[in-house]
Amino acid sequence: MQSQADKTDTTYNEKLEAFLARIDRGEKIEADDWMPDDYRNQLIKLISMHGISEIMGALPEKEWVPKAPTLRRKLAIMAKVQDEMGHGQLLLRVAEDLMAPLGKNRDDLMQDLFAGRLKFHNVFHMEAPTWADAGVIGWLVDGAAIITQTMSLDSSYAPYARALQRICAEEKFHAQHGESIVLELAEGTEEQRQMLQDAINRWWPSLLMFFGPPDDGTISSNQQLNIRYKIRTQTNEELRQAFLGKYLPRVFHLGFTLPDKTVHFDEATGQWVYQQPDWEAFKQIVKGNGPRSKHRLGLRELSYTESKWVRDAILAYKRVAG
Repeated sequence: MQSQADKTDTTYNEKLEAFLARIDRGEKIEADDWMPDDYRNQLIKLISMHGISEIMGALPEKEWVPKAPTLRRKLAIMAKVQDEMGHGQLLLRVAEDLMAPLGKNRDDLMQDLFAGRLKFHNVFHMEAPTWADAGVIGWLVDGAAIITQTMSLDSSYAPYARALQRICAEEKFHAQHGESIVLELAEGTEEQRQMLQDAINRWWPSLLMFFGPPDDGTISSNQQLNIRYKIRTQTNEELRQAFLGKYLPRVFHLGFTLPDKTVHFDEATGQWVYQQPDWEAFKQIVKGNGPRSKHRLGLRELSYTESKWVRDAILAYKRVAG
């Protein structure tokens, strides 16, 4: 006679088998569909990190809003900052739906961020001391983001895939905005070209780190799980190679160099060869020990604290009205 525990295990295994079969058929999973815990947890981790990175990623460029060289550039970078904040809000809403069955909400995410439990992309911990940095962020950092996000357009989780359709469309404009700044500086004076070269040198290690550590012959358990669940379709190194293949020829075409003299394309393997960045430094940066980590986290926490009365007022209105 089958015990209750055995029946429960059988029911779970049957659900999991049916879930994996849906994914293998290319079906999309909705927020109210049954899903295994590790699928839900992987999505919460990925989408919340993505959403927070969009918000934190607006801060380096926000620093340049009052200092942009022309009114046209000021309006453009203001619009970009606004878009990035909107992307963050959209993604956090997707994450909230996944967290609701666990009894958690957006405030839990924000508290995790302030406590250092929720990480955001390494690039947004870095300094942006010149106008050329704003161009490099828009052109190369957003270019790297587009490569990652485009991969996820066919994510098995439908709400994330739908959100990415809008985000990817807007990110293309952001990359064009950055490219416009870069081209203007590249066609400018020697001083402007040197400023751009310095910014490329400054951002190169961070750009290599953007996609995460290489696989070293084995794929991490998180990557394996995400690929099996079709949350992602490419490894960190595959994404990095796609980025290098798209952007390095453009950098070289403009007459700029990289701080890594070993960089070259290996015809035999069809891969770009490069010097590995300091992955121990990467771990420290994403833990909140980057050059601008504390400053930007402080700004985010101050903003969140000072706007609490707005959130409280909205919730109070909903209780009264509803």
